Amino acid sequence: MSSTRHGDDTPVLITEAQPSYDDQQAERRRKYAIMMSMRIPCLIAGAACYQIWWLALIIVAISIPLPWMAVLIANDRPPRKSEQVNRYQQSARALESRDHRVIDDA
Repeated sequence: MSSTRHGDDTPVLITEAQPSYDDQQAERRRKYAIMMSMRIPCLIAGAACYQIWWLALIIVAISIPLPWMAVLIANDRPPRKSEQVNRYQQSARALESRDHRVIDDA
């Protein structure tokens, strides 16, 4: 039987270390690719809606700042996670309170 409770498979956090630089860069690249891949469909949708000029204008206006936003997000460091680190909590009664027999070696 596993030591996780209620079938929770999330790992226990034992360090406050940030994700590796490679993991952070991969995540930023993924976000950049997603945002940039949204621009072409927006321009195509704007061109397809040319008969409704105000809708086409809104769609094209949305696609204009996407490259700028994608670069800003891709270059930004990820926020520090506020997760609780699983630390050992020492009990308040660390030492035994009863008297011990002392053997004198004299």
